[in-house]
Amino acid sequence: MAPEPIGPYSQGVASSGFVFLSGQVGRKHDATELENGVAAQTRQAILNMKAVLAEKNLTLDDVVKTTVFLADMNDFAEMNGVYAEFFDENTAPARSTVQVAGLPLAADMEIEAIASLG
Repeated sequence: MAPEPIGPYSQGVASSGFVFLSGQVGRKHDATELENGVAAQTRQAILNMKAVLAEKNLTLDDVVKTTVFLADMNDFAEMNGVYAEFFDENTAPARSTVQVAGLPLAADMEIEAIASLG
């Protein structure tokens, strides 16, 4: 189960054969605090993403594009290592990774995704 949104937005919206997932940070559904560190946050954010996909009867295999936002690009290798645990290099979705000035809840990272419905 993904945590409740912290604002007026949907966790995922289906449109034109795709599901557009809102960004997920590394916070468990029943917690108010983020996981500690970029690796733990990345793992939890992807688990949250999996939960939102499951509500739409989808899996990570249906993801065609992700965008990862990092508070510090120096955390790229650590984030990428955890990301690779979930997405095989040969079948991974397209991805962009960018450094940003700030993230919700002062997170180290956030990930959003687009999944195909068919």
